[in-house]
Amino acid sequence: MSDFRLKVFRSAARHLSFTKASEELYVSQPSVTRHIRELETEYGQRLFERTGGRLLLTLAGERMLEHVERILEAYSALDYEMKKMSGTQGGTLRIGASTTIAQYVLPQALALFSEKHSQASIYLRNGNTEEIEQALLTHEIDLGLVEGGSRQRVLSYIPFMKDELVVVVRTHNGLDLPEELSVADLAAYPLVLREQGSGTLDVLAAALQAHGIPLTQLQSYVHLGSTESIKRFLQYTDSIGFLSIRAVRDELASGVLKLIEVHDLPLTREFSVVTRQGMQSGLSADFVDFLMKNVRLLI
Repeated sequence: MSDFRLKVFRSAARHLSFTKASEELYVSQPSVTRHIRELETEYGQRLFERTGGRLLLTLAGERMLEHVERILEAYSALDYEMKKMSGTQGGTLRIGASTTIAQYVLPQALALFSEKHSQASIYLRNGNTEEIEQALLTHEIDLGLVEGGSRQRVLSYIPFMKDELVVVVRTHNGLDLPEELSVADLAAYPLVLREQGSGTLDVLAAALQAHGIPLTQLQSYVHLGSTESIKRFLQYTDSIGFLSIRAVRDELASGVLKLIEVHDLPLTREFSVVTRQGMQSGLSADFVDFLMKNVRLLI
């Protein structure tokens, strides 16, 4: 139902490339050019300009993109609601999730949700919290699930699940660790940490700051970009890691890793659904509703 020219413009504007837009939409590049020119003629504004060999949006193009994103989202919601009323709803749901949620929470949630929405197409994008927020702001995803609370004032955060970070080390290690560490003791041991922009690292930094200890005071042995890489790294090195309890249950049960008690260092956080400001509709609204009602099944 929506104007295909708007989809062509959005794709070209997102990629800043007519070639990539033609590949994404399976149309010829001359067709992309024609659709863009029709829009420029209709509104009497240039939407793109070339500078130094690069394709850039004009000010009018930037404004156009803001409105086109909202228009196409509205069309998508309308299409979903009409098909839902006739019992033939499908739709597309683009979810972005920070690493821990994508690996240890969402697979089960998506399996249960897809049973009730078998005709829907669901895409999951994995990244750290900062990357997911950025993808949401640029309309690359419909909703996000991230670690922690409000970071961007233009986004809306809804907590849906609590999580705990634990301190772990390989069971057979040469660190000569006492039975319980103080927060200050952590500075004496090599640590493996998540990368900048990670919700896990933010939680650790805030907990340490409450004790007057900056993150830079610790021996950050290495920074890794995923929970799984940290788990594997810990199994082969004498270093300490901070991971979600959900991520290390199997390793703790098998004895590969063990918990380290750190006195007076609570590392709890909330997982949140994050959306652009405004009421959600269509398949993304149904998913958020499903998640809230069934969160107990995911614990």
